[in-house]
Amino acid sequence: MSVRVKVCGITRSEDAQSAIKAGVDAIGFVFWPQSPRYIDPESAYHIASRIPSFITVVGVYVDPDASWVEQTIQKVKLNLLQFHGDESPEFCAQFSVPYIKAIRVKEDTDLLQYAQRYETAKGLLVDTYTVGMPGGTGHTFDWKLIPSRLPLPLILSGGLNPENVSNAIRETRPWAVDVSSGVEVAKGIKNEEKIFAFMQGTK
Repeated sequence: MSVRVKVCGITRSEDAQSAIKAGVDAIGFVFWPQSPRYIDPESAYHIASRIPSFITVVGVYVDPDASWVEQTIQKVKLNLLQFHGDESPEFCAQFSVPYIKAIRVKEDTDLLQYAQRYETAKGLLVDTYTVGMPGGTGHTFDWKLIPSRLPLPLILSGGLNPENVSNAIRETRPWAVDVSSGVEVAKGIKNEEKIFAFMQGTK
């Protein structure tokens, strides 16, 4: 079965179109204002309005107010929510849109426990733990910390790039992979050649 691919941290329409042309399954908009890849809902709406059907539009958050999530859902017409903070399962599940929960992995992280706690999620996104950084670090973590069987679909993130994605898929057998900095020339600025090379590595 082919691995699904999400390109996250889209800030420009041309980058979204490059990702679509390369064959990605999902596009991610970061709605956390402290991120260098932050995009405002109005700009995200204009990019999303040109994204064709069957491509998932994802909103990414870190400990947001519920009103902010609702505002972005309504404006951008999101298909999926991605929570990167300390949001409770109850918070994540309260919206009209399904969600995935991001977990930053370190030595003592119990992913099976998280999968049980967030059983209403459509998947667990595993990312690299870095103090003070909820994601987008550009660094990998020890993939051996991922259990061989998770009761939720596994979405692998954290330091993936065209050079390592093939090996990452071989080692972890994820449902999907998520890339941001690995296909960038600057924070929030994607590179079409890198996106195409990344997609080749997922096949």
